[in-house]
Amino acid sequence: MGYVVAATWTAEPDKAEIVKDAITKLAPPSRQEPGNQYYQAYQDPEVPHVFHLFEIYDDEAAYRAHGESEHFQEYGAGQAIPVLTDRARAFYETFG
Repeated sequence: MGYVVAATWTAEPDKAEIVKDAITKLAPPSRQEPGNQYYQAYQDPEVPHVFHLFEIYDDEAAYRAHGESEHFQEYGAGQAIPVLTDRARAFYETFG
């Protein structure tokens, strides 16, 4: 069973490149974390200031460790989140 996080980050329209840069830097080390099974960011070219992240971890503890990681603190909390107008997250569990 995996712990799934579906996140949507909405940037201030003139700050989209800051968020995209942060996610671009955040993704590679996030994929290397113990407990990470999948980490993919994507966006609709028609709405470039809205970013989606699809993440799967072994369990909730691995997700929480991701949030405390040095790279998330630097790029997520330090660079991207301050210029967001909205940050939504939904949590799921895989099966089958």
